[in-house]
Amino acid sequence: MTHLKDLPFSTLQFYATAPYPCSYLDDRQARSQVATPAHLINADVYAELVKNGFRRSGIFTYRPYCDGCQSCTPVRVDAMQFDATRSQRRSWKQHQHLSANIMRLAYEAEHYDLYLRYQTARHAGGGMDQDSRDQYAQFLLQSKVNTRLVEFREPDGTLRMVSIIDVLDDGLSSVYTFYDPDLPKASLGTYNVLWQIAQTKKLAMRYVYLGYWIKESAKMAYKVNFRPIEALRNGQWESF
Repeated sequence: MTHLKDLPFSTLQFYATAPYPCSYLDDRQARSQVATPAHLINADVYAELVKNGFRRSGIFTYRPYCDGCQSCTPVRVDAMQFDATRSQRRSWKQHQHLSANIMRLAYEAEHYDLYLRYQTARHAGGGMDQDSRDQYAQFLLQSKVNTRLVEFREPDGTLRMVSIIDVLDDGLSSVYTFYDPDLPKASLGTYNVLWQIAQTKKLAMRYVYLGYWIKESAKMAYKVNFRPIEALRNGQWESF
C-alpha cells in the first residue's frame, strides 16, 4: 500500500475541517481531512489518493477524519472476480434496453431536474433537495481529474439515470448517481453498479471504487451485495 508520504509530490498538504453534523449517522459530528491545493491533484495523484481512502466532491478531495468514529469504511469491488447474484442478473437483464451515452461534463437542465426529483424523493430534508444550479454544478460538474458523465435513456429518449464516474489507473471510481425516483422497484442503482463493473472489465482494469460503506446506515447496505468486495482497513485493502 502506498502511504501519503510516498506519493509523487512534495507540496500537497492536508488539513482537518472543523466538526459538522454527520450526513449518515444521527447525533454524530463528522470531520474531514482535505488534500490541498486542488490544482496539484491531477489524475495520477488522485488515483493514489483514492487507493488511500479519499473521495472527491467537486474539486475538493477528502476522507473521513472523525473524532472517535471509524464507521466510514472505503470499499471497492474486484470487477475481474465479480460474481453476480440471481437478483443482480435479473436487474441487468431488465435494463439492457437502456442506452448509455457518455457526455461532456456540463450543465443540462434535464439532468438538473432529475437530480432535484431524486433528492426530494430519496433525501428529503437533507439540504441537497434544495440545491441551486450553482450548488449542483459545484458538486458534480467540476473536476480536475479524468471524469465522465454518463446518461441512461429509454429507447424513446426518456432520461432515467445520470452517473458521474472518475477514471483511475486501476479502475473506476463512482462519484455520484441519481435516477428516476418514480420507478421504485426498478433497481436502477443496482444496474448502474453492474454497468460500471462491466465497463471496468472492458477497459481491462480491476476495481470499482464505491466510496464508503457504513454498517449503521441502511442507505449504504447495498454496497456489500457486490462480491467479492474489499475494504480499506489500517492502510491495507483486504477481503470483506
